[in-house]
Amino acid sequence: MPRALILALIAVALVGSPTPAAEPARTAAVTAATLDNGLRVLLLEDHRSPIVTVQMWYRVGSRNEARGATGIAHFLEHLMFRGTAKHGPGVFARLVERNGGQDNAFTSQDVTSYYVDIAADKLDLVLDLEADRMHNLLLDAKIIDSEREVVIEERRTRTEDDPGGALGEEVSAIAFRAHSYGQPIIGWMIDLKRITPDEIRAFYKTYYVPNNALLVIVGDFKAAEVMAKVKSAFGPIPRGATPPPVLAVEPPQNGERRVRVQRSAELPIVYIGYPVPNHTSADAPSLEVLSVVLAGGRTSRLYRDLVYERQLALEAGGDYSYFSLDPNLFWFYATPLPGQTAETLEKELLGAMARLAAEPVSDVELTRAKNQIESSFVFQDDSIHRRGSMLARFELIGDYTRKERYLDLIRSVTAGDLQRVAGAYFQDEKKNVGILVPKP
Repeated sequence: MPRALILALIAVALVGSPTPAAEPARTAAVTAATLDNGLRVLLLEDHRSPIVTVQMWYRVGSRNEARGATGIAHFLEHLMFRGTAKHGPGVFARLVERNGGQDNAFTSQDVTSYYVDIAADKLDLVLDLEADRMHNLLLDAKIIDSEREVVIEERRTRTEDDPGGALGEEVSAIAFRAHSYGQPIIGWMIDLKRITPDEIRAFYKTYYVPNNALLVIVGDFKAAEVMAKVKSAFGPIPRGATPPPVLAVEPPQNGERRVRVQRSAELPIVYIGYPVPNHTSADAPSLEVLSVVLAGGRTSRLYRDLVYERQLALEAGGDYSYFSLDPNLFWFYATPLPGQTAETLEKELLGAMARLAAEPVSDVELTRAKNQIESSFVFQDDSIHRRGSMLARFELIGDYTRKERYLDLIRSVTAGDLQRVAGAYFQDEKKNVGILVPKP
């Protein structure tokens, strides 16, 4: 999806498998352990400020949904704030706010994540709240029906009344015929209206179990003390059955696919998506660097050429999902300025792809892209919240220690690598094109 839409949906792609139960082990200041019930725990001491971030990541997203029940993962995310027998509706957020903290959550294709950032001396409170709703969530039919209207309105706002969101949804649907990545994270409207309380309860019991979760805590504490508290709070929760794996594999695309969408809009929009591999591929670092060369800010190729110098587009860019659990799409997008057409911008985007495959990027472009990735990566350590998120992302694709090797992979990318992957993946017969045509 385009970068703006991914950020709006907080589409981060992160999933992995828990490691066998073991005693806590330390690597690079991280204390890691897997409880007897399967809960994976990562603790990182950071004593710069008297605060902590507590992040609970469940290995479930829209990727795990069945046809006819799309949107159920996001629906359940809403319901996780609607209370338990111990802490009634709205109590979770009120307690966090009353104690000076902030809490929120997001659902992506691969994961559902909840977090609380709060003063370090309130950690016990957060552990109690998270353990309680992992196992004792109230899923009363009246509460579900009430929240259903909230989710339906959210879909209207983010997708049906948003031209870019509507177009991105249609392109995903034609790009994925077998894999559930073709389904919208928020769900199809017809499914949101139909999903039953029994289906939601079954989904909760299947995926909201300790052996399908990752708990990451970063901040001002002693790891040994907090690990004992985590075991006390979460240890009594029983292990659940292993959730069913996602077995769908998207078959190779053998021809161009195209969709035109007519919506009330000020300007046309063009999206182009190419199937690409995820982090498991040796090409992933090259695709990551390539995304920054093309769309990494105002010095990137697409912005500099189409927006700044030639003034053909209001915005233009692209995005690659390095952390996606399964192979996904490399997205390109552009919004023409008044007087320009979506067809013109499509040709310009395709021309940019052809140039990448035909000639290597300059040393200046390559160095700048690598520096952008490295500086952004390093600066994340300034925030305990982002430190926790990065640990989780790498752990959920296999192992948090991969974080230590990430920059070496980026630094090893050459101009020849970028030229090679552009030629391999940005082929005409592999593209999925969406054009938004404004209604008169």
